[in-house]
Amino acid sequence: MLGVFFLLLTMPLIVAAAIAIMIVSPGSPFFVQQRVGRLGRRFPLYKLRTMQCGAHLLHAGLQHLNEVDGPVFKIRKDPRLHTLGAFLRKSSIDELPNFFNVLRGEMSIVGPRPPLPSEVEHYSEYAMRRLTVKPGITCLWQISGRSNLSFDEWMRLDNEYIDTWTPLGDLKIIARTIPTVLRREGAH
Repeated sequence: MLGVFFLLLTMPLIVAAAIAIMIVSPGSPFFVQQRVGRLGRRFPLYKLRTMQCGAHLLHAGLQHLNEVDGPVFKIRKDPRLHTLGAFLRKSSIDELPNFFNVLRGEMSIVGPRPPLPSEVEHYSEYAMRRLTVKPGITCLWQISGRSNLSFDEWMRLDNEYIDTWTPLGDLKIIARTIPTVLRREGAH
């Protein structure tokens, strides 16, 4: 029910962002990417597109610019972003279509962020624990610094979430997500 509420609440913003993306960058305003969910099940993750069409073809050539450790790939000023891409990412508007994944039962509102299959291939047993729960739109990592944290710290926070989960804890994470997103902490 909370997923339906948040989807309805954010739908005008999703529609406005989709229209803006179509104006600045040809192609679909939505991006669908395979992610790994609970117990290793793959599912299509829905997002608003922040990069130029065909950006995935440039990934290998940009590997040397990766700014994070572990099996994750992130560039602060990614040259593949379209005109609105950086704003959509920093504001987390690009993640709002994840509420469709919540409605489909593939994700919950709170839980570890769903990884790419290529990232999971390099996971240690400790990191694999994050696949024992349903992935979420927000999590401890999201409200604790996001991309400013090391991969090990990220995995520690996900495991802490798993070990200490309570419904009240989820509500606290949701409440802390809004000011974190507004401050754009660690988003890029």
